[in-house]
Amino acid sequence: MKGMRVSLLMGVATLALVSLPARAATIDDVIKAGVLRVCTPGDYRPFSFAVSDGVFEGLDIDLMQSLAASLAVKVEYVKTTWANLLPDFVARKCDIAVGGISVTLDRQKQVSFSTAYMVNGKTPLVRCADVKRFQTVADIDKADVRVVANPGGSNERFARANFKTAKLTIHPDNLTIFDEILKGNADVFVTESAETLVQQRLRPGLCGVNPDKPLQYGEMAYLLPRGDTVTKEYVDQWLHLIKANGEYQRIAGRWLN
Repeated sequence: MKGMRVSLLMGVATLALVSLPARAATIDDVIKAGVLRVCTPGDYRPFSFAVSDGVFEGLDIDLMQSLAASLAVKVEYVKTTWANLLPDFVARKCDIAVGGISVTLDRQKQVSFSTAYMVNGKTPLVRCADVKRFQTVADIDKADVRVVANPGGSNERFARANFKTAKLTIHPDNLTIFDEILKGNADVFVTESAETLVQQRLRPGLCGVNPDKPLQYGEMAYLLPRGDTVTKEYVDQWLHLIKANGEYQRIAGRWLN
């Protein structure tokens, strides 16, 4: 009799679980609403840069327009910061997050990632006269070297993990951090190789150190809701197809060359 009661309760519990309505995939919600909400810090060329209130430009911005077009929806950008990127995304303030986001295991604990769309490792950005001086992590991690990093993202984590002897300063403004090196207030800023290529064009006197041979391997991808396989499958397939048909290369060429 006791065994029958246990079996009956297990059956009822199983039935209740089966009866629960499945949550719609994020991609279905986007199509139904007609809007793709995109979180982005908007301070990271060439991926995403806030031109004015609500207006962004960059590689990831053009790619989001492509993704939205594939869904026949419009894009709505949600401004965030690197420190608030994960909390805002986990709170479902947006459907996808972009803007030069590095794939990390710490982030993977809370969210999912699309397939990587770019390999983009950590590279020192220095005054051009100092390129030969700062070839390795050991070259940088010395007591007389001033390292600067921006808060809340993988650049800060890399700096704190690798530079124990150098003087590390956290500069709160991603837009002016490069000028700290030009002004002589700092010697090294380690960021993604793609950003060093852009900034050395925009700011004569700055040079990336071996951007084709970064200090650390890295990948760029988009944040997606954890456990939402339908949405991930769609975004991954879209990325695969735009790379196969050349659309990705045309968009990337406008921002990276």
